[in-house]
Amino acid sequence: MCLKKNNFFLRNILVFFILCTILPPLAAGNSDLDSLLRVLDRTVKDYQLYADRKESKLNRMKELLRLSGADRERYRIAAAIYDEYKSYNTDSALTYARLKMSIADRLNNKHDQIDARLNTASIMGTTGMYKEAVDILNSIDINATPDLKAYYFHVYRTVYGFMSDYAVTTQDKLRYDYLTGIYRDSLLKANPPASSPHVMVKSDQLIVDKQYDKALEMLLPYFSTIKDNFHDKAIIAYSISESYKGKRERELQKRWLVVSSIYDLQSATREYISLRKLSFLLYEDGDVERAYNYIRRSLEDALSCNARLRTYEISEMLPIIDKAYQSQAESRQRLLTISLLSISMLSLFLLIAIFFVYRQMKKLAIARKGLSAANDQLNDLNHELYKINTQLKDTNETLLEANLIKEEYIGRYMDQCSVYIHKLDDYRRQLHKTAANGKMDDLLAQIKSKQFIEDELRDFYNNFDITFLQLFPNFVEEFNSLITEKEDPGKQGHHLNTELRIFALIRLGITDSVKISHFLRYSLSTIYNYRTKMRNKAIGNRDEFEENVMRIGGSK
Repeated sequence: MCLKKNNFFLRNILVFFILCTILPPLAAGNSDLDSLLRVLDRTVKDYQLYADRKESKLNRMKELLRLSGADRERYRIAAAIYDEYKSYNTDSALTYARLKMSIADRLNNKHDQIDARLNTASIMGTTGMYKEAVDILNSIDINATPDLKAYYFHVYRTVYGFMSDYAVTTQDKLRYDYLTGIYRDSLLKANPPASSPHVMVKSDQLIVDKQYDKALEMLLPYFSTIKDNFHDKAIIAYSISESYKGKRERELQKRWLVVSSIYDLQSATREYISLRKLSFLLYEDGDVERAYNYIRRSLEDALSCNARLRTYEISEMLPIIDKAYQSQAESRQRLLTISLLSISMLSLFLLIAIFFVYRQMKKLAIARKGLSAANDQLNDLNHELYKINTQLKDTNETLLEANLIKEEYIGRYMDQCSVYIHKLDDYRRQLHKTAANGKMDDLLAQIKSKQFIEDELRDFYNNFDITFLQLFPNFVEEFNSLITEKEDPGKQGHHLNTELRIFALIRLGITDSVKISHFLRYSLSTIYNYRTKMRNKAIGNRDEFEENVMRIGGSK
């Protein structure tokens, strides 16, 4: 159990970090919707953990209520429990609203009695008991408790808003819209301008009046000021999404619905709108599996909360999404069946192919025996070929001239080898002479010195460069055409720098970095860095750069 809580805590930290990272650019319209959806996926998956945390908190509060003896303290705790339940379970919220009423009656406290009755009316409005809610509101003399006027107007506005949303006739809807607007105006006057309720109601009024830009000017800065109240964050994020919906900016509407849904679920709110609306948008975009998962989560929360109106709203959309999901599942099943049949057919063809290969191998064995007999016949033919060879002698004389050209190139490398042998012999004689004269310190110095090797390597690389450029005279120009920053070929245009020399070896077919490092006497990491550096400078696809180098000097 402890490990489970620790994992949940770590996941909360991860989700909070991701939201803090993503939400600032979100306000600027540059967020990554896929990243936010992945956060929401994890949050939906962990919904039970958030519910368990909520239940644990409620159980502690109920235990305090049970142990408390004074009615004043019991009223305070019952009010706190009501606040926790009102968006989590309407039946329980109504129970504690009535408990508040009974305690307030015992205390004979007018303020507490009206507050409890407003709680009751608010929950009845959420559950669709509009007449009962309005009857309670009409029975309240709010002038007796001026400090509850804001809450009083809020409940009236909410109930009439629900009644407008689900009015049957246009006449009724217009009447309820009018009453909603009246109580919205009253609510704006009752709440301080900088308060959260004022911002929520004012932005709602701007959205109703289609002043979406003004609503966003108010909501976006205010959202960043909310610190720990996830429920308020969810409400403000939903209002922002509605503003973008009015502006017909669908992607931003979806992004803010995702944010609102995340905060709704993390605050264990079960009476919400955002996730349901988001699921339908995702369904329209073709993301049926996500839409199905989200609408199912919304339905389960609405049923758990006993929010009848939300259940009704979801029930209108669920069959559409469920049908699409089932259709997609059937399509996947058909595709799986076709794939299995295709694999089975391929397996059958493979077995048939193996059978024919086996038959061909038997035929090849027989053919080998036939070839053995043919070889005997070829021996006889060799005697006849001897006569033909005599005739070819004249032809060989013609080819002699071509061979002389080859000998000239071979002689160049033979001469190079001879020069190296003489240099080595001279070096040996010098060392012998030094040793014979007893100059051991000089001998050791000469042995330790790398000058001889470096001189020879320089000559060797110069000869390599000259020979390579004779074979590929346009190598440097063609190589530079493949990269963004041109390479300097070196002194007098007939020497190669290190980078060009590496790719000259690659052009000759030596692509192994280990062999190149031995040839050029560089470390393997240096060769790798040079190759990577050049690939990064490539024009076009860097993965095809070395293939393009291999084609230099060849046919186009």
